[in-house]
Amino acid sequence: MNDTLWCPHATVATIICDQGRYLMVEEVVNGQQVLNQPAGHIDAGETIFQAACRETLEETGWEVELTAFLGIYVLRFPNSDEAYHRYAFLARPVRLTDRPLDEGILRAPWLSFDEIVQGDYTLRSHLVRQCLDDHRRGRSFPLDLIFETQ
Repeated sequence: MNDTLWCPHATVATIICDQGRYLMVEEVVNGQQVLNQPAGHIDAGETIFQAACRETLEETGWEVELTAFLGIYVLRFPNSDEAYHRYAFLARPVRLTDRPLDEGILRAPWLSFDEIVQGDYTLRSHLVRQCLDDHRRGRSFPLDLIFETQ
């Protein structure tokens, strides 16, 4: 029996689609340029909903309104106990701010699905495509599926 405490990473991602285009993030991870949804870790003391809005603002400059819950996506790595639990949300853009993008973020482009999957982009993980596919299939759940107290 392993005596260490297993602790998956709790993360959020936001899928924002407007007029057939998705708000994405081009970032550099481990020296490689990749494409991702606005995403990141949940900080201590904040709700999952707050984290999704904060990460979107920090990585894209956009304030958003969460509209639905897309699902929980789990990313595991072979031969490792490391795992990421990704709470994915659907959101609508509200306002573009002049806030500078987080360090490591190259830009936040609006791209069509075809540009994302058929372009010259490397996706950060297969969860990026899975979330897009689920959104395109019409998957969504009410936000009150998640109950959180503060």
